[in-house]
Amino acid sequence: MKEPEVLMKPSLKLQAYQYLKAKIMNCEYAPNQFLNEQKLCAEMGNISRTPMRDALGRLEQEGLITILPKKGLMVSAITAEDVRSMFEVRLLVEPYALRVYGSALPRQALEEFAELMSSPEKIGDFCETDDAFHALLVSGLENKYLRSAYDCITGQNTRFRILTGRVGMIGQADTCEEHLEILEAALAGQWNEAADALTRHLERARDKAEDVIHQIHLGE
Repeated sequence: MKEPEVLMKPSLKLQAYQYLKAKIMNCEYAPNQFLNEQKLCAEMGNISRTPMRDALGRLEQEGLITILPKKGLMVSAITAEDVRSMFEVRLLVEPYALRVYGSALPRQALEEFAELMSSPEKIGDFCETDDAFHALLVSGLENKYLRSAYDCITGQNTRFRILTGRVGMIGQADTCEEHLEILEAALAGQWNEAADALTRHLERARDKAEDVIHQIHLGE
């Protein structure tokens, strides 16, 4: 029996939410960019304002949209303090997740990443691959409170990575070597060593981020 069409397609408000979030996360709608509600509705095939406002309200709750009285809608900024806080959370959560829950990670996935990091030239979208690698490292995390804190910064992290990728923050060869150091320890079951390598990796990324903040005058 064929499913009713209404059950097969996402609702308009969900479609609007997913569409706008993808644009924001990919920086197609840049930080501090003003958005026009009517134009957004037109972009999506002239949908009504009701589902659009629902989507915008949800994005505002997630900190991706700011609604400014008498000015309209603006994509939320990424400030220097946002980036520093993001790395503080990552340094607290990621090594802990690997140290305590690393043994639950699927070995095959670790091996696949090790093979990929050994051949950087085969990597397509490097930011996407890097995000997937770090997502794997925390995927065993069972503490829901730590998971909630970590999930809160992933959106900002993705946006920052895309922005900074354009000014050369990410050195693919160096990053792959650092990832391999983590993976080699993990595959040997040496979770403390893997967590220590991950800490060093994140600290280097944080230091590079500080340099980039000054280069692009982030948040000014």
